[in-house]
Amino acid sequence: MWMIATALTVVYIVWGSTYLAIHVAVQTLPPFMMASARFIAAGMILAAILVCMGRFRMTRHQVFDSMLIGALLLLGGNGMVSWAQQEIPSGVTTLIISLTPLFVALGDWAVWHLFRDGKRGAKPNALTFVGIGLGLVGLVILVAPSIMATDATYLNGYRVLAVIFACLSWCVGSLFTRYARDAADPFTGAAVQMFFGGLWLLILSCITCEPLRFNFSLVSQESVLAWIYLVIMGSLVTFTIFIWLMKHASPSLVATYSYVNPIVAVFLGWLFLDEPISPRILLTGGVIVIGVAIITLAARTSTNESGSQFDEKR
Repeated sequence: MWMIATALTVVYIVWGSTYLAIHVAVQTLPPFMMASARFIAAGMILAAILVCMGRFRMTRHQVFDSMLIGALLLLGGNGMVSWAQQEIPSGVTTLIISLTPLFVALGDWAVWHLFRDGKRGAKPNALTFVGIGLGLVGLVILVAPSIMATDATYLNGYRVLAVIFACLSWCVGSLFTRYARDAADPFTGAAVQMFFGGLWLLILSCITCEPLRFNFSLVSQESVLAWIYLVIMGSLVTFTIFIWLMKHASPSLVATYSYVNPIVAVFLGWLFLDEPISPRILLTGGVIVIGVAIITLAARTSTNESGSQFDEKR
């Protein structure tokens, strides 16, 4: 259990910090090209490390699954959010992304309903939905002022739908990662998923003509340093940990990162950019922490009742 707690803490903190890093990186780097280079580099580095250790093993079937997972998580998830945020406020985006734990819980329930083999999927209990509800309330408190200040008539409906699609794509990719038959080793899988996810993003970058508009001489040192941080910490370390978590922990519990990351981002904004922390933000943090604690309790309760819903993956 301590390994899961440690891994979750890393995902909470590091992916929360990537809000700031991405903000700095895309100031002088095209978003799709930046993300593509980030994931391709991280995937190749991790693959090289595994090859040197003699631990890189993957069948053709596993390569195909990893290509699909990379498309779902990084192209459908990361890519669509990057595109959508060009025209819709970050507060609206954050609120929509907060639906991810709900989608994951419902998706896990659907898998349980579909297979009913005791190995795939889980039926959420009442505590799970209470925790998800508190998390949603906390994020509404966090982003409500920015949403209220936005004229809803100017929201691009296609971009809003793109964020919803991104949540669904990330949910499907996450559950596919967990329940894929003959799944690859989590670390090898993460390397291949990042590499192919980066290739999908590169194709999207070319479709949107980013390479034609890119001028390397205009790239700032701050953007380069932020990109390096995203490669090492955001992708190489934390994405790999996320893939490991999806094999060893309740999907609903892992999905709580989408509640905690914005709080971490706000704190880092206060620490590095002198952005104020108001009583509303402190209230939000308290509500979200309680919601995450309830989801954690629900996951442990469900595990005890089912005799462990994920031990077979260890």
